[in-house]
This record gives sequence, structure tokens and C-alpha cells, in this order.
Amino acid sequence: MELTEPLQFDHADRKDIYEYVESNGSVPPEEVCESLRMEPRPFGHHVAILKRNGTLEERDGKLRVAYEDPVEEEFTANDIEFTIRQARQEDLTGLVGAIRQAIGGKTYVDAETVADVVDSEGVLLRHNELESRIFFVACVEDEVVGWVHLKHPEIAKLSHTGELTVGVLDQYRDLGIGSHLLERGLEWAAKQDFEKIYNSVPSTNEEGIEFLEEHGWEIEAIREDHYKLEGEYSDEVMMAKKL
Repeated sequence: MELTEPLQFDHADRKDIYEYVESNGSVPPEEVCESLRMEPRPFGHHVAILKRNGTLEERDGKLRVAYEDPVEEEFTANDIEFTIRQARQEDLTGLVGAIRQAIGGKTYVDAETVADVVDSEGVLLRHNELESRIFFVACVEDEVVGWVHLKHPEIAKLSHTGELTVGVLDQYRDLGIGSHLLERGLEWAAKQDFEKIYNSVPSTNEEGIEFLEEHGWEIEAIREDHYKLEGEYSDEVMMAKKL
């Protein structure tokens, strides 16, 4: 299932099952059945249909939204091996920690917000009537060391656009990890028929602005004194890239 596909259900119970799983990230079938107070037999029937039409999948005994980019890319730089792949629900804690550690001085407000939302909801992949989001991560062994996040609004007038954040832990910078993550995220967005991707950062995040400009992003607008960071005002630099 593509995240840009509109959600359609031909039975109210199937819609309820999907929404429960989507809002919880990864759930044992028996928990869903019990929570929705459904009889086991019709519940199993509805789940089978949701699996068959590619809306849900079951992995390790748990139901989850059936979207997967199976490609895992392996790279080596300065004798450090790292893998870039789609984030899994099991990566949530490590991913949130990596985002918070990477933004450090809190000069990347959008990424800070993403970390707070994901941590609060306890769900990585979202696909509902309001929004869709997906993450790709860079991992050294089993540690998440970087991420790229894309968010797609489920609004017809904005369906051609997406928002992106990207970052890498300080100790793993200058290895090309950020560039590989950005490329992976933009490739995915292009396959989803996005036409334009946005990213906004405070003007104090000079390194982030330079990184995006080096990869073909352009400054579309500046909102003066939009942020107040540690008592000091900072402009918002609104950047975009056409696909």
C-alpha cells in the first residue's frame, strides 16, 4: 500500500480494525479483537481481507500497517559500515533518541517537534485521513545514527507536497550518511508522486541550510523573528526542492 493512496473501507469493522492498528503501531491480533469487542471468527475474516488487499500485514505475531520499502543499502566510509533502510516500529526508541541527540542545541525546531510527536504517540508509520509519515534510518550495527522523515498531508490541495527533516549524530557526520539519507527520502517521495518537498530551519542553523543548498534546495522565503531560541529571536528559513 502506498502512503498516498486514499483510505477506503467497504465495511465498518475493517475500518475500525485498521484505525486501531494504525494508531498503535504494532499490535497482537487478540488485543485488537478484545479491544474492539469483536467475535473471533468475524474478526479473523476481516483481518484476512485487510491482509489480502495489502492494508495490514502480520509480522512477529503482531498486526501493523502494510507499507514496506524492503531495500536495505549498505555503505562504507572511513572504515565505518552503515546501512540505510526503512525504519521499523522497533526502532522508535533509538530513533527518537538519535533525533534529540542530533539536534542538541535545538536549532532544528521541526525535527524536535517530530521527535516529541513520535515519542508521545508511540508510533512511527502513520497513514490516516489527516496525514501520512514515514522514516528511513541509517544504522551502524544496531544503533540508529541518522534519519530522514517525510510527512504527507492528506489534503487534496496539498497532495503534491511533503515535509522533510534529516539529521545525523555528530560523531557520524562527514561520512556521506546525511547525503545518502536525503537521497533515499527524495527517491521515495518521487515514487509517491510528490512534486515538491519543504524543510524549514532557524537561520542560526547555518550548517543545515548549507547542507540543503549543496543538494539543490532553494530558499523560498524568510519569516523574520519567527523563532525564539533561549531568549533570542531567529528568522525561519523556508526551503524547498522540486522533484
